Amino acid sequence: MIDATTMKNLILAIQFLTIIPIGKSIAYSASDFHKIVAFFPLVGLIQGLILLFIELVLGQLFHPDLCIAFILLTYVMTNGGFHLDALADTFDGLAVRGDKEKKLSVMKDSSVGAIGVIAIVFTLAIKYLSIKSVSNLLPLVYYSSLLLMPVISKWSMVIALYHGVPAKQDGLGSLLVGKASNRSFIFATFLLICLFGLILSAPNIYIPQGQVLFFTIIMILIYFLVRGLILFYKKHFGGLTGDTVGSISEITDVIFLIMVILWSRLYIS
Repeated sequence: MIDATTMKNLILAIQFLTIIPIGKSIAYSASDFHKIVAFFPLVGLIQGLILLFIELVLGQLFHPDLCIAFILLTYVMTNGGFHLDALADTFDGLAVRGDKEKKLSVMKDSSVGAIGVIAIVFTLAIKYLSIKSVSNLLPLVYYSSLLLMPVISKWSMVIALYHGVPAKQDGLGSLLVGKASNRSFIFATFLLICLFGLILSAPNIYIPQGQVLFFTIIMILIYFLVRGLILFYKKHFGGLTGDTVGSISEITDVIFLIMVILWSRLYIS
């Protein structure tokens, strides 16, 4: 049974990361933020199930290319566009020549620069083309990729919040970065492993040889990718902000899809 506190934290995580309607909003304070980090992969799972639903329903009505566009649109909309906006702000900051304070001030600016727009366009284009490519692979690979993409993306945020240090003492990043506990990180990772296990144990579905190895490689790769991005952002910004954490989520989506394609081409097709 799920107790009231756990349910509240899950709802807060959904409320914080997405715009998925969950009824009446729950008020929260700064002290609640660190409690919800463990539930990020569950939020990703809910998004993944929504993406699967869109595929299964609209895939019967529209051309596959149009269906993929709706899937990507749904993913962006359920995220509220927050992560793409964060990606744009991060790349705008990286494009600035100057000290860390100047870069941070540019990231804080509400307007989006040319580099930020380019980052959004190319990210969406790569995601669309990658999902289209994955859709031509085995059904398990395609459907599991739609399900797992948001989960792994949210898990990457947990890694960033667990290992990162805040770039500044104010803003949303300071409330979360470095505040994730050992328990939250372990629980979030355990949820991801359990989901891998459920996919591998699905009845009456062909499981490609080496799928366990692929899931293991993905976890290791994403973990060290995020650790590398943490160091990269620390060099440029002095640490992590809410924007850089959001950008890590977007970058993880792209890397995950590309890895699915590479693995399938090399070991499945």
